[in-house]
Amino acid sequence: MIGKTSFAQFVIEEQRRAPEATGDLSQLLHDVATAVKGIAAAVAHGAVAGHHGPAGTVNVQGEPQQQLDLLANDLFVRACEWGGHLAGMVSEEVEGVIPIPAAHPRGKYLLAFDPLDGSSNVDVNHPVGTIFSILRRPDGAGDATAADFLQPGIRQVCAGYALYGPSTVLVITLGKGVHGFTLDRELGHFVLSHPDLRIPPSAREFAINASNERFWEPPVKRYVEECLAGRAGPRQADYNMRWVASLVAELHRILIRGGVFLYPKDSKEPARAGRLRLLYEAAPVAFLVEQAGGAASTGREPLLHVVPSELHQRVPFIFGSREEVERLVRYHDEHARGADRPFHSPLFGARSLFSQG
Repeated sequence: MIGKTSFAQFVIEEQRRAPEATGDLSQLLHDVATAVKGIAAAVAHGAVAGHHGPAGTVNVQGEPQQQLDLLANDLFVRACEWGGHLAGMVSEEVEGVIPIPAAHPRGKYLLAFDPLDGSSNVDVNHPVGTIFSILRRPDGAGDATAADFLQPGIRQVCAGYALYGPSTVLVITLGKGVHGFTLDRELGHFVLSHPDLRIPPSAREFAINASNERFWEPPVKRYVEECLAGRAGPRQADYNMRWVASLVAELHRILIRGGVFLYPKDSKEPARAGRLRLLYEAAPVAFLVEQAGGAASTGREPLLHVVPSELHQRVPFIFGSREEVERLVRYHDEHARGADRPFHSPLFGARSLFSQG
């Protein structure tokens, strides 16, 4: 694509705008892009190459792993471990810190990633993706420890994701807006296709796993019921509901046309605060969303302010168009103060997602 800005060119131009930059982050992002290309090829050829189906193992959260989960994890590690820019990595598929091999130098950055988000969708040919977060390592030298990664999302220096769909898209933020790049398969590199992505402040679309309705907290039930009531309800507008079971696919849709995503705290598994992992799912997504003008919250506090207590910590997560997220935060606050009592009977009695009584 002659005349289009390449990913490499974009990153170098951003580096030149930062006089203190050493080039380490630029080189690390080049390695990340290489990993994404490899995963894109593996996803596209998975069935032909025999990579589809379960691996017969489980990850640290006890979830069954797909063969492509393990392959994507290996591709990401191998692409990023050798460049001398990292002190360590963490992955959804590995329990502890992934060390940098002794043969390679250590760097000042930390990389956290979900190598293949939505991998349960692979066998039915639905969109999947990769999510990553880059942090600066706290002062010190040598190998990274788990404690080094336990930083709030507001400290990220870069976050991004790749979506493997009809085209492969790589979207990043360096803390100065959000930009998307599409893989030109003929030329073999990413080109700028979605500059300065902005989430509309309001939208008539929401994404939630409706099968968990009976476990939702009252503020979430209130919000969903109001959306379902359509023009006759308090929102005086019709809403669409989506659910792809792929965080990356949901995020990409919201970045392009707005809406809100909810994976809230519920009573399904009381011992877990939420479903999505903070370090390598919620935090990088929240950084991207806020840099695109949206908002991200647990329902009770800004997501980017949450300080991790462990590598694989889970959190409730609500993100998307700012006005919708702010409404949900207000509903949580009103419930905590007991100010939503008048809403309980009409919303949570006879009505549900599948009963309009």
